[in-house]
Amino acid sequence: MNIFYNFLRFFWRIWFYVLMFISIVILLPLLIISILKESWYPFFFRIARAWAKINLFGMGFIPKIKAEQKIPKDKSYLLVSNHTSMIDIMMMLYLSKNPFVFVGKKELARYPLFGFFYKRTCILVDRKNPSSRHAVFQQAQKRLDKGLSVCIFPEGGVPDDTSIVLDQFRDGAFRLAINHQIPIVPIVFYDNKKRFSYHFFSGSPGVLRAKVLPFIQTKGYTLQNKRELNQKVRQLILKELTT
Repeated sequence: MNIFYNFLRFFWRIWFYVLMFISIVILLPLLIISILKESWYPFFFRIARAWAKINLFGMGFIPKIKAEQKIPKDKSYLLVSNHTSMIDIMMMLYLSKNPFVFVGKKELARYPLFGFFYKRTCILVDRKNPSSRHAVFQQAQKRLDKGLSVCIFPEGGVPDDTSIVLDQFRDGAFRLAINHQIPIVPIVFYDNKKRFSYHFFSGSPGVLRAKVLPFIQTKGYTLQNKRELNQKVRQLILKELTT
């Protein structure tokens, strides 16, 4: 029976990459137009949301979003969540109508076609390079000044050990939020690891639950409080994942 299920998962997983490629090709004219001007990013974001929906539903996923606080469109925020799957990016796009920019590792820019748009619309960071991390703050400032929000996965990557429920958070996201005095939006993805982990012969179609937790204000915080803020946000997300 396991052989049979693994046979199905093999083609289901291959379909994921095929669907990603096909959906980008279909949206290609609009995507190219949307990146011609930096000021057109909100247009690109709407197309990216459509791309995310095509891929989520095309894989048989059913997103279920619960929001304890809605994200208004008239303010900048820092979106953070647990990170366990390639579909975290798609779920974040599905969840937020408020345009935001991802801060992500530069390695993703190597993916064919996807990487072309990724490196032109996201803030790329080389986590081994201190000057790269400094450049992230400069680029984030530029995007925030334009009224956009920023999304960071503070774990810094997906842990190799799948038994880890939530890895330690890095301070960069919280330093950014404090420097710009913007609210933090904690988001929890409950099912992404179960439905589509990085293990090839795993996962299945089904419901993807997510919750937007109450925002955490950073007004009055200083950089001396970044670890305190880090742990506060992490504990909120961890509590949701373990109860």
